[in-house]
Amino acid sequence: MNEQQIKAHGDALYQALVMREPIAPLTEQVPALTLDEAYAIQQRMISHRLASGERVIGKKIGVTSRAVQDMLNVHQPDFGWLLSGMLVAEGDAIELDTLIQPRAEGEIAFLLKRDLAGPGVTAADVLAATEGVMACFEIVDSRIRDWKIRIADTVADNASCGMIVLGDRVVDPRRVDLSLVGMALEKNGELECTGAGAAALGHPLNCVAWLANTLGRLGIGLKAGEIILSGSLGKLVSVASGDSLRVSIGGIGSASVRFR
Repeated sequence: MNEQQIKAHGDALYQALVMREPIAPLTEQVPALTLDEAYAIQQRMISHRLASGERVIGKKIGVTSRAVQDMLNVHQPDFGWLLSGMLVAEGDAIELDTLIQPRAEGEIAFLLKRDLAGPGVTAADVLAATEGVMACFEIVDSRIRDWKIRIADTVADNASCGMIVLGDRVVDPRRVDLSLVGMALEKNGELECTGAGAAALGHPLNCVAWLANTLGRLGIGLKAGEIILSGSLGKLVSVASGDSLRVSIGGIGSASVRFR
């Protein structure tokens, strides 16, 4: 794929985001689309958002839990960029017409106090570089029609990131066992799904280390002050107008969001 084609696909994904009109899977248009090409398309899409005034506030790892991998039929992690326009205040409402086909997942967010640059980053390095952790929602959204995605589609689409909602407090990760913490996600007061820290590549610290090392090979680091989403702890939950969601993670806290 040449540079002009990469730009064209990145432009199309950005227009899908702005117009809230999904496009056909890129892997149908370009069956041989590689991950390197998909990440180049991702960068083109993100460049438009930065040019419009947004700024980078962190990064995310996606497709870490078996539940999400099975649901999407995508069986390896990916990464994307968190931007200022994605951040929603805890407890606020998200207008559904600002998204296309959203779903919610409960995660642990890391707030970094030191830079992390791979390769060679370990789970211990991540722990030492972390200021605190929070419960959070990632509201995933696909600009690919009907969520018909393969790994290259979601990579190109900034790892299907939509919005993020950070929790009500920041906790020292040394005070909890992040692999054993339990998650409960409620929708409209009813338990929708449960999960545990170990659902994310065995331990959320492993996820952040994977992200630091993967980005390091591309010359990109994780920066002090950034928010890092470490991956879903359970299944993706569909949402509709009027829904109210709350995620609680043992020893860490909770986050809530409404849709209208």
